[in-house]
Amino acid sequence: MKKCIDIDYTSNDGLKLYARDYNVSARQTIICIPGLTRNSKDYLDFCDYFSTEYRVIAVDLRGRGKSQYDDNVINYNPLTYAQDILQLIHYLNINDVILVGTSLGGLVSMILSNLAPGLIKGIVLNDIGPEINPIGVDRIKSYVGKASVFHSWADAVASVRSVHGSELPGMTDAQWLSFTKGLMNESESGEITFAYDIKIAQWISDKDDSPKQADLWPQFDNMLDVPLLVIRGAHSDILDIQCVNKMRNKHHCMQYCEIKQRGHTPMLNELESIAALDDFFRDLCFQSTLSKAL
Repeated sequence: MKKCIDIDYTSNDGLKLYARDYNVSARQTIICIPGLTRNSKDYLDFCDYFSTEYRVIAVDLRGRGKSQYDDNVINYNPLTYAQDILQLIHYLNINDVILVGTSLGGLVSMILSNLAPGLIKGIVLNDIGPEINPIGVDRIKSYVGKASVFHSWADAVASVRSVHGSELPGMTDAQWLSFTKGLMNESESGEITFAYDIKIAQWISDKDDSPKQADLWPQFDNMLDVPLLVIRGAHSDILDIQCVNKMRNKHHCMQYCEIKQRGHTPMLNELESIAALDDFFRDLCFQSTLSKAL
Protein backbone atom coordinates (compact mmCIF):
# COMPACT_ATOMS: atom_id res chain seq x y z
CA MET A 1 0.00 0.00 0.00
CA LYS A 2 1.51 3.33 -1.06
CA LYS A 3 1.96 6.10 1.45
CA CYS A 4 -0.08 9.24 1.21
CA ILE A 5 0.00 12.73 2.66
CA ASP A 6 -2.94 13.66 4.85
CA ILE A 7 -4.76 16.81 3.78
CA ASP A 8 -6.76 18.66 6.41
CA TYR A 9 -8.69 21.65 5.12
CA THR A 10 -11.70 23.73 6.10
CA SER A 11 -14.96 24.11 4.23
CA ASN A 12 -16.53 27.49 3.56
CA ASP A 13 -18.85 26.94 6.52
CA GLY A 14 -16.08 25.91 8.91
CA LEU A 15 -16.14 22.10 8.86
CA LYS A 16 -12.86 20.22 9.11
CA LEU A 17 -12.49 18.00 6.05
CA TYR A 18 -9.99 15.32 5.06
CA ALA A 19 -8.39 13.90 1.91
CA ARG A 20 -5.54 11.53 1.00
CA ASP A 21 -2.89 12.88 -1.38
CA TYR A 22 -0.61 10.59 -3.42
CA ASN A 23 2.39 11.54 -5.60
CA VAL A 24 2.17 15.28 -4.99
CA SER A 25 4.86 16.10 -7.56
CA ALA A 26 3.05 14.57 -10.56
CA ARG A 27 1.89 17.00 -13.25
CA GLN A 28 -1.68 15.76 -13.63
CA THR A 29 -4.12 15.67 -10.71
CA ILE A 30 -7.01 13.23 -10.33
CA ILE A 31 -9.59 13.83 -7.58
CA CYS A 32 -11.63 10.81 -6.51
CA ILE A 33 -15.07 11.36 -4.98
CA PRO A 34 -16.75 8.35 -3.31
CA GLY A 35 -20.35 7.19 -3.11
CA LEU A 36 -23.02 7.86 -0.51
CA THR A 37 -21.74 5.61 2.30
CA ARG A 38 -18.15 5.29 1.10
CA ASN A 39 -15.02 7.29 1.88
CA SER A 40 -11.47 7.76 0.60
CA LYS A 41 -10.58 4.15 1.49
CA ASP A 42 -12.85 3.09 -1.37
CA TYR A 43 -10.08 4.21 -3.74
CA LEU A 44 -7.08 2.54 -2.10
CA ASP A 45 -6.51 0.12 -5.00
CA PHE A 46 -7.11 2.92 -7.51
CA CYS A 47 -4.57 5.15 -5.74
CA ASP A 48 -2.01 2.36 -5.55
CA TYR A 49 -2.21 1.79 -9.29
CA PHE A 50 -2.65 5.26 -10.77
CA SER A 51 -0.46 7.29 -8.41
CA THR A 52 2.57 5.85 -10.20
CA GLU A 53 1.89 8.36 -13.00
CA TYR A 54 -0.57 10.86 -11.53
CA ARG A 55 -1.21 12.88 -8.45
CA VAL A 56 -4.28 11.19 -6.96
CA ILE A 57 -6.39 12.77 -4.23
CA ALA A 58 -9.17 10.75 -2.59
CA VAL A 59 -11.60 12.70 -0.44
CA ASP A 60 -13.78 12.02 2.57
CA LEU A 61 -16.99 13.95 2.01
CA ARG A 62 -18.37 15.75 5.04
CA GLY A 63 -19.97 13.26 7.38
CA ARG A 64 -17.73 10.40 6.25
CA GLY A 65 -14.41 8.89 7.23
CA LYS A 66 -12.10 11.42 8.88
CA SER A 67 -14.13 14.45 7.82
CA GLN A 68 -16.23 16.22 10.41
CA TYR A 69 -19.91 15.41 10.77
CA ASP A 70 -22.31 18.26 10.06
CA ASP A 71 -24.82 19.32 12.72
CA ASN A 72 -27.00 20.76 9.95
CA VAL A 73 -28.33 17.74 8.05
CA ILE A 74 -29.51 19.99 5.21
CA ASN A 75 -25.87 20.32 4.15
CA TYR A 76 -25.69 16.64 3.25
CA ASN A 77 -26.44 17.22 -0.43
CA PRO A 78 -24.50 17.10 -3.73
CA LEU A 79 -24.25 20.88 -4.16
CA THR A 80 -22.59 21.34 -0.77
CA TYR A 81 -20.21 18.45 -1.48
CA ALA A 82 -19.27 20.06 -4.82
CA GLN A 83 -18.55 23.34 -3.04
CA ASP A 84 -16.34 21.45 -0.57
CA ILE A 85 -14.32 19.91 -3.41
CA LEU A 86 -13.98 23.31 -5.07
CA GLN A 87 -12.67 24.65 -1.77
CA LEU A 88 -10.10 21.82 -1.73
CA ILE A 89 -9.02 22.68 -5.30
CA HIS A 90 -8.55 26.32 -4.34
CA TYR A 91 -6.77 25.37 -1.10
CA LEU A 92 -4.23 23.26 -3.01
CA ASN A 93 -4.01 25.82 -5.85
CA ILE A 94 -4.42 23.22 -8.58
CA ASN A 95 -6.14 23.31 -11.96
CA ASP A 96 -6.81 21.05 -14.95
CA VAL A 97 -8.32 18.47 -12.61
CA ILE A 98 -9.69 15.10 -13.69
CA LEU A 99 -12.67 14.02 -11.57
CA VAL A 100 -13.50 10.39 -10.82
CA GLY A 101 -16.92 10.13 -9.20
CA THR A 102 -18.55 6.94 -7.96
CA SER A 103 -22.34 7.05 -7.66
CA LEU A 104 -23.04 10.14 -5.50
CA GLY A 105 -19.49 11.25 -6.33
CA GLY A 106 -20.50 11.31 -10.00
CA LEU A 107 -23.43 13.62 -9.26
CA VAL A 108 -21.00 15.85 -7.38
CA SER A 109 -18.63 15.77 -10.38
CA MET A 110 -21.35 16.89 -12.79
CA ILE A 111 -22.35 19.76 -10.51
CA LEU A 112 -18.71 20.73 -9.98
CA SER A 113 -18.11 20.84 -13.73
CA ASN A 114 -20.85 23.47 -13.88
CA LEU A 115 -19.53 25.44 -10.92
CA ALA A 116 -15.95 25.59 -12.22
CA PRO A 117 -15.86 24.49 -15.86
CA GLY A 118 -12.44 25.98 -16.50
CA LEU A 119 -10.83 23.76 -13.86
CA ILE A 120 -12.18 20.41 -15.02
CA LYS A 121 -10.12 18.60 -17.65
CA GLY A 122 -12.10 15.36 -17.77
CA ILE A 123 -14.66 13.34 -15.83
CA VAL A 124 -15.14 9.65 -15.05
CA LEU A 125 -18.66 8.70 -13.96
CA ASN A 126 -18.71 5.36 -12.19
CA ASP A 127 -22.17 3.81 -12.48
CA ILE A 128 -24.11 7.05 -12.39
CA GLY A 129 -25.79 9.40 -14.83
CA PRO A 130 -28.02 12.48 -14.95
CA GLU A 131 -31.05 10.41 -13.93
CA ILE A 132 -31.28 7.61 -11.41
CA ASN A 133 -33.30 4.40 -11.44
CA PRO A 134 -35.69 4.53 -8.44
CA ILE A 135 -35.42 0.75 -8.04
CA GLY A 136 -31.78 1.16 -7.02
CA VAL A 137 -32.62 4.06 -4.73
CA ASP A 138 -35.17 1.90 -2.90
CA ARG A 139 -32.56 -0.83 -2.47
CA ILE A 140 -30.08 1.65 -1.00
CA LYS A 141 -32.75 3.08 1.30
CA SER A 142 -33.29 -0.41 2.72
CA TYR A 143 -29.86 -0.42 4.38
CA VAL A 144 -28.31 3.05 4.56
CA GLY A 145 -28.56 5.00 7.79
CA LYS A 146 -29.13 2.00 10.07
CA ALA A 147 -27.22 2.38 13.35
CA SER A 148 -25.51 -1.03 13.40
CA VAL A 149 -22.84 -2.14 15.88
CA PHE A 150 -20.73 -5.28 15.36
CA HIS A 151 -18.42 -6.98 17.82
CA SER A 152 -16.29 -8.90 15.33
CA TRP A 153 -15.10 -8.35 11.80
CA ALA A 154 -16.65 -11.68 10.85
CA ASP A 155 -20.08 -10.38 11.82
CA ALA A 156 -19.45 -7.07 10.05
CA VAL A 157 -18.35 -8.82 6.86
CA ALA A 158 -21.38 -11.12 6.95
CA SER A 159 -23.70 -8.12 7.21
CA VAL A 160 -22.02 -6.19 4.39
CA ARG A 161 -21.88 -9.28 2.21
CA SER A 162 -25.60 -9.91 2.70
CA VAL A 163 -26.33 -6.38 1.44
CA HIS A 164 -23.82 -6.07 -1.40
CA GLY A 165 -23.24 -9.70 -2.41
CA SER A 166 -25.52 -9.58 -5.44
CA GLU A 167 -23.83 -6.39 -6.66
CA LEU A 168 -20.28 -7.71 -6.26
CA PRO A 169 -20.28 -11.42 -7.10
CA GLY A 170 -17.07 -13.37 -7.18
CA MET A 171 -15.18 -11.46 -4.50
CA THR A 172 -12.91 -13.52 -2.26
CA ASP A 173 -13.15 -13.59 1.54
CA ALA A 174 -10.06 -11.38 1.73
CA GLN A 175 -11.64 -8.87 -0.66
CA TRP A 176 -14.84 -8.78 1.39
CA LEU A 177 -12.85 -8.12 4.54
CA SER A 178 -10.93 -5.31 2.86
CA PHE A 179 -14.16 -3.86 1.46
CA THR A 180 -15.84 -3.99 4.88
CA LYS A 181 -12.87 -2.36 6.65
CA GLY A 182 -13.12 0.45 4.14
CA LEU A 183 -16.72 1.06 5.20
CA MET A 184 -16.27 0.84 8.96
CA ASN A 185 -14.28 1.99 11.97
CA GLU A 186 -13.25 -0.02 15.03
CA SER A 187 -13.23 1.69 18.42
CA GLU A 188 -10.71 1.04 21.19
CA SER A 189 -13.36 -1.03 22.93
CA GLY A 190 -13.70 -3.26 19.86
CA GLU A 191 -17.03 -1.98 18.63
CA ILE A 192 -17.26 -1.82 14.82
CA THR A 193 -19.54 0.78 13.24
CA PHE A 194 -20.04 2.35 9.83
CA ALA A 195 -17.71 5.25 9.09
CA TYR A 196 -20.42 7.76 8.26
CA ASP A 197 -23.01 9.94 9.92
CA ILE A 198 -26.29 8.02 9.74
CA LYS A 199 -28.06 11.33 9.05
CA ILE A 200 -26.69 11.31 5.48
CA ALA A 201 -29.58 8.94 4.73
CA GLN A 202 -32.07 11.79 4.92
CA TRP A 203 -30.99 12.94 1.43
CA ILE A 204 -32.46 9.81 -0.16
CA SER A 205 -35.83 10.16 1.55
CA ASP A 206 -38.86 10.86 -0.62
CA LYS A 207 -38.60 14.61 -1.13
CA ASP A 208 -38.14 17.03 -4.00
CA ASP A 209 -34.33 16.90 -4.07
CA SER A 210 -33.96 13.16 -3.49
CA PRO A 211 -32.22 10.94 -6.07
CA LYS A 212 -35.60 9.68 -7.29
CA GLN A 213 -36.41 13.21 -8.44
CA ALA A 214 -32.88 13.96 -9.63
CA ASP A 215 -32.62 15.52 -13.06
CA LEU A 216 -29.09 16.58 -13.89
CA TRP A 217 -29.60 16.67 -17.66
CA PRO A 218 -29.18 20.48 -17.70
CA GLN A 219 -25.83 20.07 -15.92
CA PHE A 220 -24.89 17.24 -18.26
CA ASP A 221 -25.75 19.39 -21.30
CA ASN A 222 -23.34 22.03 -19.99
CA MET A 223 -20.42 19.56 -19.97
CA LEU A 224 -20.70 18.15 -23.48
CA ASP A 225 -17.28 19.59 -24.33
CA VAL A 226 -15.65 17.92 -21.30
CA PRO A 227 -14.02 14.55 -22.07
CA LEU A 228 -16.09 11.84 -20.41
CA LEU A 229 -15.73 8.17 -19.53
CA VAL A 230 -18.76 6.30 -18.18
CA ILE A 231 -18.21 2.98 -16.41
CA ARG A 232 -21.28 0.87 -15.68
CA GLY A 233 -21.88 -2.38 -13.86
CA ALA A 234 -23.62 -4.71 -16.28
CA HIS A 235 -26.33 -5.44 -13.69
CA SER A 236 -26.63 -1.93 -12.28
CA ASP A 237 -29.99 -0.96 -10.80
CA ILE A 238 -28.95 2.70 -10.59
CA LEU A 239 -27.69 3.49 -14.10
CA ASP A 240 -30.09 2.22 -16.79
CA ILE A 241 -28.66 1.33 -20.18
CA GLN A 242 -31.35 3.63 -21.67
CA CYS A 243 -29.82 6.50 -19.73
CA VAL A 244 -26.37 5.53 -21.04
CA ASN A 245 -27.65 5.56 -24.62
CA LYS A 246 -29.20 8.99 -24.12
CA MET A 247 -25.89 10.24 -22.70
CA ARG A 248 -24.01 8.87 -25.72
CA ASN A 249 -26.44 10.53 -28.13
CA LYS A 250 -25.83 13.86 -26.46
CA HIS A 251 -22.08 13.53 -25.73
CA HIS A 252 -20.64 12.28 -29.02
CA CYS A 253 -17.09 11.82 -27.65
CA MET A 254 -18.17 9.91 -24.56
CA GLN A 255 -16.22 6.73 -23.85
CA TYR A 256 -18.06 3.80 -22.31
CA CYS A 257 -17.04 0.63 -20.49
CA GLU A 258 -19.38 -2.02 -19.07
CA ILE A 259 -18.08 -4.30 -16.34
CA LYS A 260 -19.34 -7.89 -16.26
CA GLN A 261 -20.40 -9.45 -12.95
CA ARG A 262 -20.88 -6.07 -11.36
CA GLY A 263 -23.96 -4.22 -10.24
CA HIS A 264 -23.83 -0.90 -8.45
CA THR A 265 -20.93 -0.11 -8.37
CA PRO A 266 -17.80 -1.41 -10.08
CA MET A 267 -14.81 -1.25 -7.72
CA LEU A 268 -12.55 0.31 -10.39
CA ASN A 269 -9.95 -2.36 -9.69
CA GLU A 270 -11.36 -4.77 -12.29
CA LEU A 271 -9.07 -5.38 -15.28
CA GLU A 272 -11.65 -3.86 -17.65
CA SER A 273 -12.00 -0.77 -15.46
CA ILE A 274 -8.25 -0.26 -15.21
CA ALA A 275 -7.78 -0.62 -18.96
CA ALA A 276 -10.55 1.90 -19.72
CA LEU A 277 -9.22 4.35 -17.12
CA ASP A 278 -5.65 3.99 -18.36
CA ASP A 279 -6.68 4.79 -21.93
CA PHE A 280 -8.86 7.71 -20.87
CA PHE A 281 -6.23 9.35 -18.68
CA ARG A 282 -3.47 8.94 -21.26
CA ASP A 283 -5.67 10.36 -24.03
CA LEU A 284 -6.36 13.40 -21.86
CA CYS A 285 -2.68 13.95 -21.11
CA PHE A 286 -1.76 13.49 -24.78
CA GLN A 287 -4.39 15.99 -25.91
CA SER A 288 -3.21 18.44 -23.26
CA THR A 289 0.42 18.12 -24.36
CA LEU A 290 -0.58 18.48 -28.01
CA SER A 291 -2.64 21.61 -27.39
CA LYS A 292 0.19 23.23 -25.46
CA ALA A 293 2.64 22.40 -28.25
CA LEU A 294 0.34 24.01 -30.81
